[in-house]
Amino acid sequence: MTATKKTRILHAIRQGKIGGGETHVLDLVHQLNRDKFESVILAFTPGPMVDQLKSEGFTVYVVPTERPFNWKAWPAVTQILTDENIDLVHAHGTRANSNTFYSAKKLNIPLVYTVHGWSFHPDQSMPVKFIRAQSERLLVSKADHTICVSQSNLADGKKKFPISRGSVIVNGINQNKFNPDQTFPDFRKEINIDNSVVLVGYIARITVQKDPFTFLRAIALTPEVIKFVIIGDGELKPEMLRLAGELGLTDRIVFLDFRSDIPSILNAIDIFCLPSLWEGLPIALLEAMAMRKAIVATAIDGTRDLVRQMENGVLVPVSESSKLADAITTLASDRNLRERLGEQAYRTIKDNFGVEEMALKIENVYDKVLGLK
Repeated sequence: MTATKKTRILHAIRQGKIGGGETHVLDLVHQLNRDKFESVILAFTPGPMVDQLKSEGFTVYVVPTERPFNWKAWPAVTQILTDENIDLVHAHGTRANSNTFYSAKKLNIPLVYTVHGWSFHPDQSMPVKFIRAQSERLLVSKADHTICVSQSNLADGKKKFPISRGSVIVNGINQNKFNPDQTFPDFRKEINIDNSVVLVGYIARITVQKDPFTFLRAIALTPEVIKFVIIGDGELKPEMLRLAGELGLTDRIVFLDFRSDIPSILNAIDIFCLPSLWEGLPIALLEAMAMRKAIVATAIDGTRDLVRQMENGVLVPVSESSKLADAITTLASDRNLRERLGEQAYRTIKDNFGVEEMALKIENVYDKVLGLK
């Protein structure tokens, strides 16, 4: 008796550093049915995600480029698809799709595209937004199936171009890992913050998307007794550190580079803040909500699909530091409100955002694209 051949999936992601899309890939490749699917990973930069997956025995490739539509990278991608006998390409994000679709189509390999937020954003100029929208139109047209991680993202895409082969599969998280009822190391002791102090967390890539400067200006408007921890790396971090100094905030903020012990950090904070300019369906927010944290986030597409005002979190306008400061101050001064919102946030995730259900739905997409259903 011969063993059933496994379907070989190439998961392409733009970088080896860990952000929302990369966390999604990590969770997905661990959760997919390994009796049926075999995962190979392609990243376009090195980083901790690459190192972790290699240490766990996954086959991982890095084709170095930080540019979308980099035709110079396409021959290397084509070679990987050929050498690894790939049956299906799953491109996670715009840059990954732009650097794999040509090879997939050349070799007649089906392509699934997951949109973790479109590359066109409200803050862009009209010419840039138009070019980005046309790029996304092309990428969607090349995909055999497009997955959006929120209803808002799917609706936004359909306003710009047809998406005839598309669906919504919301991000899910590992609720065993992000379980607030576990025992965690004492992160507050590590950073020398007393348990009586209200601690606000910001865990994100320090980029334009996460609007770090509005966050700092909001901190400057909150009472000095509130402390903050900012965890992450990114191109704006040097400027963020400089602005924190100019605003006189260095004694109130603990800055740390990216860390892998996110559940312990979330367990230690009282409020989680995500003041993004745009999102798909933010995994960092899912993780914080799963840990029963009170949420302050901007009222943007994707986040609004998840957070209901004053039911399981607080929504504030984009780039308004005073409104952000008011929300943080209100929550900091009312423990009962924090606990009520945190409990409802926890229930939202527990009931609707498990990684197991997400993986099963994605497996179903694979089967349909491959003609197995």
